[in-house]
Amino acid sequence: MPRAHVVGWGKYIPQKVLTNDDLSRMVETSDEWIVTRTGIRERRIAAENETTATMAVQAARQALEVARIGPEKVDLIVVATATPDYLFPSTACLVQDALGATRAAAFDLAAGCTGFVYALAVAAAMVESGAVQTALVVGSETLSRITDWTDRNTCVLFGDGAGAVVLRAGPDSGGVLASVLGADGSGSDLLMLPGGGSRHPASHQTVANRMHSIKMQGRDVFRFAVRVIPMVTRQALERAGLTLDDVALFIPHQANGRIIESALRDLKLPPEKVYGNLERYGNTSAASIPIALCEAVEEGRLRPGDVVVCVGFGAGLTWGATVLRWTHPQPAPVPAWRQFLRRLRYALAAIRSWLRHRWWRVFTGRR
Repeated sequence: MPRAHVVGWGKYIPQKVLTNDDLSRMVETSDEWIVTRTGIRERRIAAENETTATMAVQAARQALEVARIGPEKVDLIVVATATPDYLFPSTACLVQDALGATRAAAFDLAAGCTGFVYALAVAAAMVESGAVQTALVVGSETLSRITDWTDRNTCVLFGDGAGAVVLRAGPDSGGVLASVLGADGSGSDLLMLPGGGSRHPASHQTVANRMHSIKMQGRDVFRFAVRVIPMVTRQALERAGLTLDDVALFIPHQANGRIIESALRDLKLPPEKVYGNLERYGNTSAASIPIALCEAVEEGRLRPGDVVVCVGFGAGLTWGATVLRWTHPQPAPVPAWRQFLRRLRYALAAIRSWLRHRWWRVFTGRR
């Protein structure tokens, strides 16, 4: 049976930086209070013209460029997000259109901050089954759009960004070795966005009650996270036939520094085996693991043959872990002429997309 190998990776980080000192001028807090309790020093905020889809497209293009794969070769696009551009159509369809991935199926996956691990497991299973040859998996979030900036218990945590990987079928000696996914819906009220769905559709009352912002029972989520991270890590490694001693790099969901420290103590993993960027980006939900994975590769923390474990936990409540044996070396720099051709290809895809939408508006009389 072939395995799904990560052959491309990319990320997109918004330019705007929101520091703890900036937040201290918005709510009653301080840099010392935030760092002590979370480990976060700053986070990135999407610009007004940026959305979950536009950031996903930027990360996806970078991942495809690393993989040396054109968008027309992609068979499947899965976007993990809790902040889609619309309830429907899916953000993945917007990404598919913007990339010009004309032969790809596309759908969104909602599993909170565990979304990327869920999406990676689903896409890998489809690659391994032979249903698809090449899959693009993206985690993208604009959490700043659903954050209550008057609630200091939550607004200090979240940031925006996107990360992506390209999966392709390859030898069974590496790639995605095992995944374990879990859920406990009895904790669904511990971390949620109450308004905007069919239970509490948008109204003056839901807006007045701030029901369109993240609500979280922080203590309960903390207890849940420190319990499931070690549990699912061990389960995934056992399923892969490996032990903690085999792990070269551990990439947990970047939610809270104290949660990560507690998990490391339980797993007895040394700090040098853990990758973190929490202090720079905060909690970017489904985007946190792919962003961290991309940066780990760029910094030389992952080399062919290394075993990496990615662990997520989040709303649902959900949790999951994926074990990969890294097989792809750092690619050589892309020649300037190839970069130009790639940019030209994406520009043509954008023009085709505009023409299709324009034709449809004319055809339906909506000029």
